[in-house]
Amino acid sequence: MKGIDVSVFNGEINWCDVRDAGIEFVICRTGYGKSVLDETFARNVTDAHSHGLICGAYHYSYALTPQDAITEALFCKRIIEEAGVLLELPVFLDMEDDDGYKSRHGFSFTRRNVTNICRAFIDSIQPLDCGVYASYSWLTDYIDWQELGAPIWNAQWSLQDDFKGFMWQFTDRFVIGNKFFDGNILYR
Repeated sequence: MKGIDVSVFNGEINWCDVRDAGIEFVICRTGYGKSVLDETFARNVTDAHSHGLICGAYHYSYALTPQDAITEALFCKRIIEEAGVLLELPVFLDMEDDDGYKSRHGFSFTRRNVTNICRAFIDSIQPLDCGVYASYSWLTDYIDWQELGAPIWNAQWSLQDDFKGFMWQFTDRFVIGNKFFDGNILYR
């Protein structure tokens, strides 16, 4: 199945164009960290559903410790509950350091610490189904994904998926209409 992931950065989305491009699912950002809501979350899920798409969610993590991850998971769960939306796909913890926050704040880039953070988030967001999103290098270098036993969403912008988990983000340049989206494949 082909899909996209979306956030406030995508602006106004033409959901008819998305559906007509053969997209069948959308992963919508809930927010990030312990307190920042993505103001487009509820609208994106509702609009995607009204165009026949199934939805999941992701939450960008700034957690430095497992305790931070618990706080983030409870915040993420509250966003979903307050939005009153159904998610047919998992909620994914977005575990990376794109803006260097973790590096600047003394993050321990050990496999044990990163895996413990993922585990704390996954356990705390229950009963929602939860997985982990990360780049291929994070999945191979920092996360003991086998220990987690959770759906894995691999971000590897290339012609092939070397991980083949639950889902693959293969590009950040998927064109729909006149907009770029992150393109994904859901293995079903």
